[in-house]
Amino acid sequence: MTRSFVARRLAGLAGTVVVAVVLTFVIVPLIPGDPAVSAAGPDATIAQIEAVRAELGLDRPLAERFVDYVGGLLQGDMGHSFSLNAPVADVVFGRLPFTAGLAFASLVVVLLVAVPLGMAVGVLTRGGRRRFLDSAFGYTTAVVAAIPPYVMATFLVLVFAVSLHVLPPAYSRSRVGISLVLPLMALSIPSICFIARVVRRETAVVLEQDYLRTARGWRLGALRTYGRYALPNLLTSTLTLSGIILIGMLGGAITVETVFSWPGLGLGIVNAVTAKDYPLIQGIVLVLAVLSALLTLAVDIVLGIVDPRVRHG
Repeated sequence: MTRSFVARRLAGLAGTVVVAVVLTFVIVPLIPGDPAVSAAGPDATIAQIEAVRAELGLDRPLAERFVDYVGGLLQGDMGHSFSLNAPVADVVFGRLPFTAGLAFASLVVVLLVAVPLGMAVGVLTRGGRRRFLDSAFGYTTAVVAAIPPYVMATFLVLVFAVSLHVLPPAYSRSRVGISLVLPLMALSIPSICFIARVVRRETAVVLEQDYLRTARGWRLGALRTYGRYALPNLLTSTLTLSGIILIGMLGGAITVETVFSWPGLGLGIVNAVTAKDYPLIQGIVLVLAVLSALLTLAVDIVLGIVDPRVRHG
């Protein structure tokens, strides 16, 4: 891997982090509502609200607050959550494993199901065969892939928790494993359909390549033909989409965690917005942005290793 390739990607990561820091600081105060009123309580007097505003530093100029914000970040201080009365870093990194675990587990399920499914349909429908299967697969996956995460989450709760009573409708500290099933399904099912459609299309293209015709002419086994020769050529597009899907899952987790009361960053940011807790909102959004940038960097590096053309693109 060339040094210039790594240097370009690291420069892009640094630029993304700088933009994320600026945007999180500038955009969050635009959220409707006064955090001083929220922190002071519904029965607070004007004097008490002003005292809280001064205590939180909200009466200071925006530029001065930005300098303090950046200075705190450089020292590892993300501020103090006034709604939870705790350091933002403790709150964010206490919730991060729940969101990251849910997103990565969903991605693993997506890859384990979508790639074999898409390849199998691509092989079975090669050369215009089994048109009914091809049409049914195309229409079904298109419809399911278009379902928003919160709709899928609500549907799963109604079916498996309310009607069948086989899975819990919300997070339970004593049953974490079983509580993960429905959020994982809500995040992964639409992505499975989306990735499977792409893999099926890529498989149809790869199967028409000369080297695979030769492999079939030599009557090599199906596992060797499709697993050894076809699958590696699908990795570039699949890995690219996997990175995008994982980043999208981090965003989709906000609604899914809210539906299932999953104690991750998604539910945390909803609670923080409700409480007008600016430092906590900024901390969660910034961590999600940096995490997305790191995932993009990791995907780019893996693609650079798999496909040398990416390094020179």
